[in-house]
Amino acid sequence: MPERNIEFGKYGARGVRGSDLVARRLDELAGGIATPVTVRRGWTARLHYLTRTDHARAAARDAGLTVTDRTLKAWLEGKRSPSKANLARIDAAYRTVRRQNVARHLLKRLNREGRGTRVEIHPLNQSQVDRPRQRAVEYRTMNVRRWDRIVGSWAVGDYQGLDDVWTTDVLPDLGSQWGAYEYVTNVGFAA
Repeated sequence: MPERNIEFGKYGARGVRGSDLVARRLDELAGGIATPVTVRRGWTARLHYLTRTDHARAAARDAGLTVTDRTLKAWLEGKRSPSKANLARIDAAYRTVRRQNVARHLLKRLNREGRGTRVEIHPLNQSQVDRPRQRAVEYRTMNVRRWDRIVGSWAVGDYQGLDDVWTTDVLPDLGSQWGAYEYVTNVGFAA
């Protein structure tokens, strides 16, 4: 697509892919355990979340937490602590299972029975770009009504799919300048 920013940042513009900011915002809306996984309280809370039902255990195994029941028991009783690699697996499995559990509720909140959710898109930062090369890109708002594919991609961790949906289904609704909003400083919405 010629509209896409092939050489983003060449002249000093700063920003992040809009789809990455949408994923971060969805993670914030999903909530979860605030204590870091590196602290005992954080990883035990995550393990309790991942082991409280058979369904949660199966989802944790599917998400990559493949330790024996004996090891889990030792961790939960405080007899042993997970290694750094296992802490990363615990956190990744927790985020994956949490997303799957919250996705349906979050989708209902965002779609709001067809009314959608108002999204604020803040343009990229051009303060480091020379004056003649700066583009006139303003703050935009729009109403996104179709969140199904966005939340579905986010829930399974498909960031490329999320980016494709964001850039081909949502951004073109901004009009002829939609390519200028592929990289932005902030995407805000509340559900």
